[in-house]
Amino acid sequence: MGPDQVTRLDELETVVTRRLPAMLNEVRDQLADEHPDYAEFLTEELVDLVAASAGFVRRLIDMAAEPDERLPELGSGVEQTVFEEIGRAQYQQGRRVTSLLSAYRVGARVAWRHVSEAALDLEVPAELFASLATTVFALVDQLSESSLRGYLQEQSDAVRARERLRDELTALLLSDRADKAAVRAAAARADWRLPKHAAVVLVEDDNELGRELVFRLEDSCLRLRRPGVVVAIVPDPGGPGRRAWLARALRGGGAVVGATVPLDRLPASLRIAEVTARLRRDHLLSDDPVFADEHLDAIIVHRDDRLLDVLRRQALAPLDELNESARERLSTTLTSWLLHLGDRKAVAEDLHIHPQTVSYRLGRLHDLFGPSLDDPAVRATLVLALAWGPPGEADETA
Repeated sequence: MGPDQVTRLDELETVVTRRLPAMLNEVRDQLADEHPDYAEFLTEELVDLVAASAGFVRRLIDMAAEPDERLPELGSGVEQTVFEEIGRAQYQQGRRVTSLLSAYRVGARVAWRHVSEAALDLEVPAELFASLATTVFALVDQLSESSLRGYLQEQSDAVRARERLRDELTALLLSDRADKAAVRAAAARADWRLPKHAAVVLVEDDNELGRELVFRLEDSCLRLRRPGVVVAIVPDPGGPGRRAWLARALRGGGAVVGATVPLDRLPASLRIAEVTARLRRDHLLSDDPVFADEHLDAIIVHRDDRLLDVLRRQALAPLDELNESARERLSTTLTSWLLHLGDRKAVAEDLHIHPQTVSYRLGRLHDLFGPSLDDPAVRATLVLALAWGPPGEADETA
């Protein structure tokens, strides 16, 4: 670059620096309607901003004087850090990053108009003029990128911190150490409104669709991964329309919804949901999703399969002398007879057999069980043994 061009650029720096107050006031006026907070900042910090902007004018001139095929990087890490912090502050204050980037674009347009006017007045050569334009907008792009990076980093940090606090709250609610004071403190930290009632939702961890549906639930729901399962806590599931919404949201995902309980009883809801999930795996329940409170009888009966097997062995002992085929026919007939309260016609229709066949089988059952079959208490025990699925271990004892 010749001495004349250097002189022109020095003169340009002087003129643009002299215009800085007017330039910043023009930016303020253009921001006043849509971004009044930025306009107010420009008014309050004008003196400091003029001083800081003078440094950028110097950098602008230096980079324009030595054009490079690559877009220049912001000179120091300090400048990048400053604009990243501006982006972080934007997120912390709950403002949209698009507003900040829009303000940068307004500033760029105003700055270039003033720079270009000054360059034309000084008759800056065309190649330097083009270099100035490239440099101005490259600098603004880099400032925008730094602020956007800071905004996204702060957003990511905030999301991770929030999820960690929500995980801690969920684990506390599902534990047996969830005293009210600890729960209130954890909920405040996680910014989660404490409902009066809640329910637990379970899906198997290897159930990809189920996991996705759980993580799509509204943001008021807490989620936590536990060994083998994904758990969600749904607030106020009994509210107006909430059950229908939950059924739609989870349909097809093989989820289990535990009983609705007060918050301090959520561990019980979890245990009920775990039993319900086991019954669904064993094909004893087939709803999708399964609402545990619609199957409390089956859950009670199957809560401990070892006790159920003992009950079945005792209650169905009179059938032990039969071969497998006969035992199955009579078990099926006895189950239908109990559930239809002794209505033989209903039993015949249920099993698709002739009423005389029903009578024959019932006669055989009375022979095997004797007078106890007419005892209401014995019948109640047999309902428990037969009504929630076929006998398992009891069959193998014959």
